[in-house]
Amino acid sequence: MAGAKILAFGGYQPDKVVTNDDLAKLVDTNDEWIRARVGIQSRRVARDDETVADMAEAAGAKALAASGLEPADVDLVIVATCSPEVPLPNVAATVGYRLGIPAPGAYDLNAACAGFCYAISAASDAVRAGSARNVLVVGAEKMTSWIDWTDRSTCIIFADGAGAAVVGPTADDEPTGIGPVVWGSAGDQANKITVTGGRNGALTQDGQGVFRWATTAIAPVALEACHRAGVTPADITAFVPHQANLRIIEAIAKKLGIPRERVADDIIHTGNTSSASIPLALARMAEQGRLQPGTPALLVGFGAGLAYASQVITVP
Repeated sequence: MAGAKILAFGGYQPDKVVTNDDLAKLVDTNDEWIRARVGIQSRRVARDDETVADMAEAAGAKALAASGLEPADVDLVIVATCSPEVPLPNVAATVGYRLGIPAPGAYDLNAACAGFCYAISAASDAVRAGSARNVLVVGAEKMTSWIDWTDRSTCIIFADGAGAAVVGPTADDEPTGIGPVVWGSAGDQANKITVTGGRNGALTQDGQGVFRWATTAIAPVALEACHRAGVTPADITAFVPHQANLRIIEAIAKKLGIPRERVADDIIHTGNTSSASIPLALARMAEQGRLQPGTPALLVGFGAGLAYASQVITVP
């Protein structure tokens, strides 16, 4: 089998910025309260006419351009999302068509906030098994379309955006660049994050319950991903967890012993974008020169389901 690696990243955020002061006009909250509890200062919100596919296309185009590949070189598109406008058609087929990728395999994947890590694993397996040459993986969400703007527990957290990566084969003499995935779920706690009210419903969550679960259960998953990849947390040059809550991020990093300067904190100005959060953070860290090519980065996604996944990647 060939190995697989990530070739490039790309990210997209809507233009509209919503600050904590803006939200204080809608619900009983303020900037200090929000920063203290979730660490968010501002977030991006998509236009009413801006779709998940629109954002996925924009992020995917950037990742594809950065990879140096042509659209015809890609033969599989995976879009991780839990917030599409409609279940049919799938977002991936639309994105592939818009980007000029000729007749790719295309499917959407819903593992909520763990979706990008799930999709990277699926892409890696497809390349290693020979089912695909190169794979475009996108995490794209319009979470605000499922938010009740009068619910202080959720409207301060969630936001919109998309991030993407291109996965391709390693050279014959090159080690694989995507480590084994460690994944699972705690389905007995699935009702801690859910959409109530059916098709016209809104997202609700047990914030304290999710916080306790994430700060207890996720660090061991990340440690196991390091073990399976043959590295230690001390080797990790970038830790990119799902951008759920800054307090959760810092608690997990502390348990792993990873220095704060190596930890992604994109949530401060992006909010929680579910499956888009990890690739968005990676794209931004690459732009800022915070990623060291050829070194190991640790990804870990966790959220509704309660699903989780982690793997070590080699920074492109």
